[in-house]
Amino acid sequence: MDPQAELRIIRAAYAKQIMAAANVRDTRVAAAFAAIPREDFVGPGPWMMLRWWTRDYVPTPDADPVYLYTNDLVALLPDRRLNNGQPSLHAHLMHQAAPADGEHVVHVGTGTGYYTALLAHLVGPTGRVTGIEYDPELAARARANLTAYMNVEIIAGDGTLVAFEPADVIYVNAGCTRPAARWLDGLADGGRLILPLTSDGGFKGGTPEQVARSGAVFRIRREEAGYRASWISAVAIIPCDGGRDEPSEKALAEAFAGGGWQKVARLYRDADIPDERCWLRGDGWCLAYD
Repeated sequence: MDPQAELRIIRAAYAKQIMAAANVRDTRVAAAFAAIPREDFVGPGPWMMLRWWTRDYVPTPDADPVYLYTNDLVALLPDRRLNNGQPSLHAHLMHQAAPADGEHVVHVGTGTGYYTALLAHLVGPTGRVTGIEYDPELAARARANLTAYMNVEIIAGDGTLVAFEPADVIYVNAGCTRPAARWLDGLADGGRLILPLTSDGGFKGGTPEQVARSGAVFRIRREEAGYRASWISAVAIIPCDGGRDEPSEKALAEAFAGGGWQKVARLYRDADIPDERCWLRGDGWCLAYD
């Protein structure tokens, strides 16, 4: 059998396994996972795969791309513990974000571009993706990997500060302690922000040198002058450069310690919301119960 035809069969099976692991039924997201070659975005093999039972990287036996089609993390910069994210988590988050044909997605933390390519597939040729990557090396790799994707632009910079046109989806792939004002301002009406909030104090596993932080992912939806909010997933993810500060880190750790994040229903940009309604209060904003 032709190797590319064999890989198409393997990707189709991989997509089904990822959707099952994510407990998601979404034919559009499944089609994106089946269509995009992961090997185009993780460098030449053999590849270093993070194995949870050792909490360390193990090399694949050789450079056969078949090894990439599992629900595992692939190292991008292993010395810095930077990985290509877990496919099932992204399947779940993309399902929640629901990028549609023709929409504009802003991808904060694009890495080397694999999930950016999936988002580009989901919005189709009439849509577009603006990928923002803080690390210049990863941004350069993403730009090279995505040259064939005419609906993608890659920007190297701080994803909390880079200006962009109004977005239907802002898909953040790094752990913050607060939402950036730029993201809340940049959501179009009906736009969805996928926001991982993570705390140093919430990370219970791994070794001291690991950079992952754990917490919760919220979906923020802009509705005219307000924002709906809901918890959608647990998460362990690298910190967001520019999206963390000591006061909000402390407030978030206290909020996680108190529980109740599953009941969050709104984000307010209003300092006057009573404390008893706030799950997490920041400078001029809060995540609150309905």
